Amino acid sequence: MANIASQKKRIQRSAREHDENRRLQSSVKTHFRRLETAVSGGDTASAEEEHRLLVSRIDKAVQKGALHANNGARKKSRAARIRARSANQG
Repeated sequence: MANIASQKKRIQRSAREHDENRRLQSSVKTHFRRLETAVSGGDTASAEEEHRLLVSRIDKAVQKGALHANNGARKKSRAARIRARSANQG
């Protein structure tokens, strides 16, 4: 455990930032699951809406630094492929 006040504060701040990053990453995963469910259910309108929300979540996570820009681009590409699968079904 740190003895210096500034280091104690830095540890607290790092923990807060870590929790926020985990929350953002988790919400991206949740929206991926929702998109998969909408696509497998065959609901094209719902799949489009979930895709839009997912891309928004990814962009926010990248903007806040929770995801690297290339990682975000890869996830958006994956989401587009999943959405295209729903368009091919319907």
